[in-house]
Amino acid sequence: MSLIDFTENFLASKKDYFTEVSEYIFRHPEIRFEEYQSSAYLADQCEKQGFAVERGAGGIETAFVATYGKGQPFIGFLGEFDALSGLGQEPDEASYKPSSQNAGHGCGHNLLGTGAFAAACAAKAYLEEKGLPGTVRFFGCPGEEGGSGKTFMEREGVFEGLDIALSWHPSPSNSIMSLSSLANYQVYFKFKGLASHAANSPHLGRSALDAVELMNVGVQYLREHIISEARIHYAVTNTGGLSPNVVQADAEVLYLVRAPKIEQVDEIYKRVVKIAEGAALMTETELTIRFDKACSNYVPNRALEKVLYESLTEIGVEPPSKEEKAFAKSIFNSLSEGEKNGYLEGMRGFGYAGDGSEFEGKYLSESISPYAASDEVLSGSTDVADVSWNVPTAQLSTSTSALGTPLHTWQMTSQGISTNAHKAMLRSAGALALTAIKLFEQPDGLQPVKEEFEAFSAKNPYTNPIPADVKPSKLARS
Repeated sequence: MSLIDFTENFLASKKDYFTEVSEYIFRHPEIRFEEYQSSAYLADQCEKQGFAVERGAGGIETAFVATYGKGQPFIGFLGEFDALSGLGQEPDEASYKPSSQNAGHGCGHNLLGTGAFAAACAAKAYLEEKGLPGTVRFFGCPGEEGGSGKTFMEREGVFEGLDIALSWHPSPSNSIMSLSSLANYQVYFKFKGLASHAANSPHLGRSALDAVELMNVGVQYLREHIISEARIHYAVTNTGGLSPNVVQADAEVLYLVRAPKIEQVDEIYKRVVKIAEGAALMTETELTIRFDKACSNYVPNRALEKVLYESLTEIGVEPPSKEEKAFAKSIFNSLSEGEKNGYLEGMRGFGYAGDGSEFEGKYLSESISPYAASDEVLSGSTDVADVSWNVPTAQLSTSTSALGTPLHTWQMTSQGISTNAHKAMLRSAGALALTAIKLFEQPDGLQPVKEEFEAFSAKNPYTNPIPADVKPSKLARS
């Protein structure tokens, strides 16, 4: 039996099982570092499939690692399972129908975690059948959405010893994710003032809300004077209450600073801090800065990407059914004109390198994009990046959603357990598993991967961007 046949037969035999796992996580959406049910369920499934499981990996309550085998090659699969606040949506609907749950899998992490788990199971099964040396490890990674769980895990040495790491992400594209990503810092700025009657004695008060507003205005002026690739986002997490006749004594704003390189983020962040200090000085308030999380820019490994691309093309794309095409069309029709017209731009962020001609009259990607190593930067961030600085890493994407579907939308959630999404999930699992199996069979294939990684590392020393005293935190709620 060929390596491809083994991989496809194994996943086909467990299709219903992996679909069930994905649906469970989908129906139990939990936000960053609160994935208690999802994490426990997935860890239990790992044990049922014969993995030895360590819970609480890296000191994070909802992180775990599942291991099978011993010796080299040592191959890791990265899985996620956190959801997003505010994206609860009934599945398989072409219109907005919010579910009873506030959170939802608007980034497809129910698929991501299950697909990586399925790949680990297939690789484990191959080692068992052939009696080969090698280690398979599945990483249950919480808090990717705004929490940088993997960056915390890397800081604690959770990924040490791996020869390679493999992952994937749902999207409208079938492609190798060959782009770098934006590094970021996420930081809270809290101002403490003095309450007073806003009409009778406003001169006695010191407004923390004024400080937040002045800070935000200052950062608006800063935007003109930073590199164009950078992004600065913010959310006011505490306005100081609901009474306009009280001078607000407490207020807080959360900032997310992004740039192509972590050193650029740090430079911009220091300027933002100066603006915050100026706002506190102008309002005579006290400023407290709390570092929340950070992640580095992603480092692609081209040698590993080529092996992964070969595996993806060998697994191929199963044609969608008539019903899947119709649902994709209805989702596409729900998008804005900007989303429809810009669908190719969104796919390029996942490594799509074609001209779009193959999508004429279609609403789902039925082909695999040519592989093209790109120097462009994805306009988003991922904590996979901090794994990639320490372990040769490669990622792919498969078409779990209709063309034009943006991540972090109700449309993405709606497609999260569709038959098309699960086909694409198993497509990713097949490509990831086949890559691992090839390297178990021919460990010499790791040599160019390691040489490329070592050449980069020699010139680019790594420092974890999260300070040692910062701990993973749950999403702040006002």
